[in-house]
Amino acid sequence: MENRVFSGAPAEDFAGFARAVIDVDRIYVSGTLGDDPDTGTLPEDVGEQARNALKSIDATLIEAGASIRNVVKARVYLTDAVDLGAVAKVLGEVFGDIRPTNTLVVCQIPRLGAKVEIEVTASIAKG
Repeated sequence: MENRVFSGAPAEDFAGFARAVIDVDRIYVSGTLGDDPDTGTLPEDVGEQARNALKSIDATLIEAGASIRNVVKARVYLTDAVDLGAVAKVLGEVFGDIRPTNTLVVCQIPRLGAKVEIEVTASIAKG
């Protein structure tokens, strides 16, 4: 489907989802863990996980015709509220003056070692 972006991850086929969906002027990016995009390993540091997740999200948005600068809504899932400061610092560095809306949920993430998952909605509306 041309309005879908796929990464090729086995979970996409197994669980029946797309990496991103383009719906007219919105791009919805699935929850993204913090695997290192070059090595595929999951760092222990929650800040590094957040930074990696945002790099992967940006790459997906670029493939869909946008970028991180088009993000209007971020949803951040943390396994421990104590990590909020480290993740918030990364979000502030990456989003800067973009200032999307943001929701934080403390929950379980069903992957060993994963401390943060981020999903976004981006707008490619004109004017």
